[in-house]
Amino acid sequence: QLLESGGGLVQAGGSLRLSCAASGRAFGSYAMGWFRQAPGKEREFVGTISARSDTTIYADSVKGRSTISRDNAKNTVYLQMNNLKPEDTAVYYCAASLIWAVNDTRRYMHWGQGTQVSVSS
Repeated sequence: QLLESGGGLVQAGGSLRLSCAASGRAFGSYAMGWFRQAPGKEREFVGTISARSDTTIYADSVKGRSTISRDNAKNTVYLQMNNLKPEDTAVYYCAASLIWAVNDTRRYMHWGQGTQVSVSS
């Protein structure tokens, strides 16, 4: 089970750190991904981190403004977002995969319920 938190309303240029807490003992075996979905749009890849934190990949839309990290001892993955823009407004989801899924939503077997991020101009 995955549970996101940390969303909210922020002004453009602000920052947020999203957290995704996982239950279970195998968290360190999973690659973790972050996705987002804005109203009326398809779910969009934000970024991903490997199980051992040695590789991260970001979508061009957030590259340079976002950092994904994880703490396997706490079963938690984080998405730090800086210099937020109104176009970042969306529901943000974390997801877990036992393979290196990157942006392929079909390869993620576990999904959280999402947390709303709203950025005002």
